[in-house]
Amino acid sequence: MPVTVPASLPARGVLEAENVFLIEEHRALHQDIRPLRIAILNLMPTKIATETQLLRLLGNTPLQVEVTLLHMASHDSKNTSAEHLLEHYVSFAEVRHQAFDGLIITGAPVEQLPFESVDYWVELAELLDWARTHVFSSLFICWGAQAALYRYYGVPKHPLADKLFGVFPHRVNVRHERIVQGFDDVFFAPHSRYTETRREDILAEPALVLLSESEEAGVYLIQSADHRQVFVTGHSEYDPSTLQGEYARDMGKGVPIGVPQNYFPGDDPSREPLVRWRGHANLLFANWLNYFVYQETPYELGLLPTEGGPE
Repeated sequence: MPVTVPASLPARGVLEAENVFLIEEHRALHQDIRPLRIAILNLMPTKIATETQLLRLLGNTPLQVEVTLLHMASHDSKNTSAEHLLEHYVSFAEVRHQAFDGLIITGAPVEQLPFESVDYWVELAELLDWARTHVFSSLFICWGAQAALYRYYGVPKHPLADKLFGVFPHRVNVRHERIVQGFDDVFFAPHSRYTETRREDILAEPALVLLSESEEAGVYLIQSADHRQVFVTGHSEYDPSTLQGEYARDMGKGVPIGVPQNYFPGDDPSREPLVRWRGHANLLFANWLNYFVYQETPYELGLLPTEGGPE
């Protein structure tokens, strides 16, 4: 079954052109199926592009998914129109009394700030605490993963000497876990960040399991011991041209930036990027939806168990 997407959402036209299986809301309401309720907290400035990326991956499974887009009311978006937010997004306050099968929190371009200095940190911390009792399984991406690791387990982020920028090979450390079911021995994922999560900090926390890492990009995939939280430090959801756009943007602004590694053939920015992470991205999201959400979440969302993480 497909992901349910409002007819007015800009992502719909793009995904229909790609033959991604979608269903309109009025049709979904007439099917005798309880869809998986997935909330997406979209913290990226390029909200419409990120919506499309995530919906593409959520729509590539046999499960029917109903998506609720969230934004932080304590932050004024400078790159997305107020009309788009009003029509397609709701605030955390509007859903805090609801329950969801899954939650995705994206990255955000605030990683060089201390967590407490981010203008919406108080609201985000409240949402993270709420998720432990109102969401069955959560998937955190890049800065979203760093923020959740810090809030739940006190794991710090550390500055890098230079921006980690490119597509890097990774290996699986723990092969028997379901989130890595079907992963190749070596798989690729994009990264774009100025900070890192260090393996020694993850290994020091008994409630966390380090599942995958890279010699060049470091820690990549972490899960909580109870399987209710998945943390991804990279951007497997990125489009083929996303890193290309970031490179052109920074070059245009005069920001010191190197050519994204392992991305352009021959590291030549005049050539089209080589996509080597699409299969991994689809498998990662399909495994999360299937094994961590669909197979485990209770049919009655009011019966959600409390996560076993630290208070």
